[in-house]
Amino acid sequence: MGQDFAKRKQGKSTRKAPARKTQAQRRSGEGQSRGKGLRLYVAGVLTGVFLSFIGYLGTLPDPAASATETGTPEQPEVVIQRPRFDFYTNLTQESIDEVQDQVEPAADVRKPPTATELPEPYLLQAGSFRQHDDAERRRAQLLLLGLEPVIEEISGSNGIWFRVYLGPFESRELMVRARGLTTNQNIETLLLKRGGT
Repeated sequence: MGQDFAKRKQGKSTRKAPARKTQAQRRSGEGQSRGKGLRLYVAGVLTGVFLSFIGYLGTLPDPAASATETGTPEQPEVVIQRPRFDFYTNLTQESIDEVQDQVEPAADVRKPPTATELPEPYLLQAGSFRQHDDAERRRAQLLLLGLEPVIEEISGSNGIWFRVYLGPFESRELMVRARGLTTNQNIETLLLKRGGT
């Protein structure tokens, strides 16, 4: 028996195609499984907290029972004494003996200071070098700043040193100005006070 496949309709088939789920249906199913797990987790946490709280309440002593067992002992009345201020009465009883000291008059400020009272002059040491060339280089840097450096040779137990000095400055203001100029050029200075120079 032969079948005529040409006369057969294409739309009719005895087998059904599997139904396809739409994306919205698939997503809602996934969300339900996630939401179910989250709900179970939150319910477990809340149950644990509730049971812990009940357990804690069980460990607390009963306040009604403890009050009846101990009774209410009478507490002694505490009397707070107010401070006494006796200095009002003590001050009126005390007397101040007036002692008059001989007061010397102040020195006259208008007088110029004598030679022995002159302030010590200020010196700035701008470097100490083993080589004379290094001292000359530092002297040249200071001359370019408009200062008047002096090189002094010092002989000691550890050899010969060439020290570069600025000054003497008769006032602190001049010394501060010179020190500011050297500091701006990253030249460290050492403040010295020498009498009689």
